[in-house]
Amino acid sequence: MVDTAVSAGNFKTRVTAVKAADLVETLKGEGPFTVFAPTDEAFAKLPEGTLESLLKPENKEKLVSISTYHVVPGKGMAKDVVKLKMAKTVQGSSVKITVKDGKVMVDDANVVKTDIGASNGVIHVIDSVILPK
Repeated sequence: MVDTAVSAGNFKTRVTAVKAADLVETLKGEGPFTVFAPTDEAFAKLPEGTLESLLKPENKEKLVSISTYHVVPGKGMAKDVVKLKMAKTVQGSSVKITVKDGKVMVDDANVVKTDIGASNGVIHVIDSVILPK
């Protein structure tokens, strides 16, 4: 999962966050996982200073919570995800899934690319960082 994100090239910020949260080994684990991965542009939409603050060691718990909120246990391909209304995340909360006019949203993020295969799951690209409630 992490190696797939690294090789894709447009998830540098996500990879940095996963490393800072000490989740690399978890996400390289057996899985399977479904990851709703925000692009670097999605992280850039966060208010100024937010990402820098989250990457500080004293905010690791919050970073872990946000990072794991983007991960759902199991391998959910797009054709299956669109049938769901909610999906429970590794973080413990559920993300809301909506389909409207052929567009899929996870919470308030648009899914912009689907079904990127990884050795231990699948990645769906989203255009915003989603935050647990």
